Amino acid sequence: MASNLDLQEQEQLDELKAFWKQYGNLITWTLTLALAGLAAFNGWNWWQREQGAKAAAMYDELDRAVQAGNVEQAARVFGDLKERHGRTAYAAQAGLLTANLQADKGQADAAQATLGWVAERAGEDEVRALAQLQLAGLLLDKKSHDEALKQLDAIKAPEFAALASDRRGDVLLAAGKTADAVQAFRSSWQALPATSDYRRVVEAKLTALGAAPDESAAAASAASGVAR
Repeated sequence: MASNLDLQEQEQLDELKAFWKQYGNLITWTLTLALAGLAAFNGWNWWQREQGAKAAAMYDELDRAVQAGNVEQAARVFGDLKERHGRTAYAAQAGLLTANLQADKGQADAAQATLGWVAERAGEDEVRALAQLQLAGLLLDKKSHDEALKQLDAIKAPEFAALASDRRGDVLLAAGKTADAVQAFRSSWQALPATSDYRRVVEAKLTALGAAPDESAAAASAASGVAR
């Protein structure tokens, strides 16, 4: 009986050896790659936390420079931040702060370059939309109407659609396209909540152009849409 068991065990051992000889390397490499992937994932998370902490510290430094009105220091810190931690949310937010200060200090070209970087590199649609809105304003000031409209057309975040329409109206009006401007302002007015203070600004623009919105018609249209 013992000899039969030994024989069976030997046969199983031989089968295991044959299996490992054929598939051992494949299994080893598969396990190695899986473990390496897990290590890389954990390493990436650690790297992300490390980068986030460093970027946060640089953002705080930039914020202090902006509060102090030191545009040169803010631009320097932003340059370092986007070079070292350009893929973090801090870099995009820092770009918006820096561009605002640059514009306030009369450095329109520098602000345009900063906003252009944010519009291209920011990871969130909302942040890109803010950059594109501000960039369109700078291009409007430079009378680069077509370029301003391109920036507005590129806005994807739906919550910025009303503001983009309002800015589009400003650009079209400056370009002498009054009828198109009225249409853009009307789209903005209709999209803004009735309780929004900014809606009154858009309404004033329409009124100045002889196209004051009809509140009763708008209310009836909204009610009709709800009923449907």
